[in-house]
Amino acid sequence: MSKLIKVEGYKQLLNPMQTEQGIKLIKDFFQANLSTALRLRRVTAPLFVLRGLGINDDLNGVERPVSFPIKDMNDQVAEVVHSLAKWKRLMLGEYGIKPGYGLYTDMNAIRGDEELDNLHSLYVDQWDWERTVTAEDRNLTFLKKIVRNIYSAIRRTEYLVQETYPQIEPFLPEEIHFISSEELLQMYPDKTPKEREDLICKKYGAVFILGIGGKLSNCQEHYLLAPDYDDWTTPNSEGFKGLNGDIMIWYPLLNRAFELSSMGIRVDKEALLRQLELTGKTDRKELYFHKKLLADELPLSIGGGIGQSRLCMVLLHKAHIGEIQASIWPDDMRTECAKAGMPLI
Repeated sequence: MSKLIKVEGYKQLLNPMQTEQGIKLIKDFFQANLSTALRLRRVTAPLFVLRGLGINDDLNGVERPVSFPIKDMNDQVAEVVHSLAKWKRLMLGEYGIKPGYGLYTDMNAIRGDEELDNLHSLYVDQWDWERTVTAEDRNLTFLKKIVRNIYSAIRRTEYLVQETYPQIEPFLPEEIHFISSEELLQMYPDKTPKEREDLICKKYGAVFILGIGGKLSNCQEHYLLAPDYDDWTTPNSEGFKGLNGDIMIWYPLLNRAFELSSMGIRVDKEALLRQLELTGKTDRKELYFHKKLLADELPLSIGGGIGQSRLCMVLLHKAHIGEIQASIWPDDMRTECAKAGMPLI
């Protein structure tokens, strides 16, 4: 409960039925815009995958996946996905999707180890997308182009919400600012990563923080990231390492930085080997996904996830993600939220 943010004088701008209608409006409009902007086709995604294939995303390496034995498969263990970062790349290969085109899907996950607060829920829903690229596309210029396309789709959706519900005033800046995690450390060397995010997002309104996962000059990571999907070690044209990052905004309602998307150019064979070595995970080379990548059987790609409930929360000016999605919350959090004018579904 110590992490719960209560907004003084908070009142919902939309009643529950308007909120449900607004959620549908945002989801329908944004995914159509994302699909058009990045040339993505929709596919069906799994809720769970088999353990031991290296397909599930282990996030920062400590979260425990929800798992269960499968009776008709000799009790082989299935895991509820954390995300579809690697599964999507397999699908690009299976569907034979050419460079310049890709896929997106609705990803639903359960993260039982999540620390619950205004932004974090046990239930995670996001648009997971992946697009085939060429070796020439694996550069910072291309990454920035894709980020700007996604941010433009977000701003178009914000405009539609304001047109539909005039009481909701837009606040996102016209442009998104780019900065590396190392530059951010140099700007605010005495601050924590979270404090740096708050400071830079408040300054610019919308920021893409580059190079998440690798150690910075202070020998610490901005935050930990799995070694086998995003490329966070390849040097980029600005002299820093990393071809991935987070789309973050300043959310004035909660007076804090707010992550909407994590994304990046994916590891090629060389980056995978390098990052497995750096993280002491070289044993993963024997897993199904990793074997295919190391054998050049998977396409080069760029991809990421965009939080569905988070985007709806921001664009509908809600103070808690539980006002957008149905999940499980501690009784004391439900009580405190109700008192603060933000009843949880």
